[in-house]
Amino acid sequence: IVGLPGVQFVHGSPLDEDEYVVTVQDALAPLLNASVAVTFHGHTHLQGYFSSDGLTSDVFRPLYKTVGQSETLQFPLRDGVRYLINPGSVGQPRDGDWRAAFALLDSRTRIVTFCREPYNLQDAQSRIQAANLPERLATRLAVGR
Repeated sequence: IVGLPGVQFVHGSPLDEDEYVVTVQDALAPLLNASVAVTFHGHTHLQGYFSSDGLTSDVFRPLYKTVGQSETLQFPLRDGVRYLINPGSVGQPRDGDWRAAFALLDSRTRIVTFCREPYNLQDAQSRIQAANLPERLATRLAVGR
């Protein structure tokens, strides 16, 4: 990606595809051993990021104001800082917010935008039920857990 020393995409963490990165303590080894500046990861479905400049570390979880509407939050990528960014989940949320969660990276401006977007929840639930998937999958959408 132009303007960034490197970006990678992993499922759990760069160290283990099944690793849950939930706390800053979980994020330290992947951050400090990263060979790239930005790693997008998932697995937990929890939107936010961990960062480290090698001396200090930080965690950020977006707090949105208006459930049920479109919202975005932006943050700039800083030079000399490594990031583990979780874009969230489009379906099967785990953070109490039913809206689709995703992130956009503008490599030119070095800005990451976290997004929340409402969708037709009842239609998604009906499709889950029509596919004979476990009912908990449909229920989870509405409660965001």
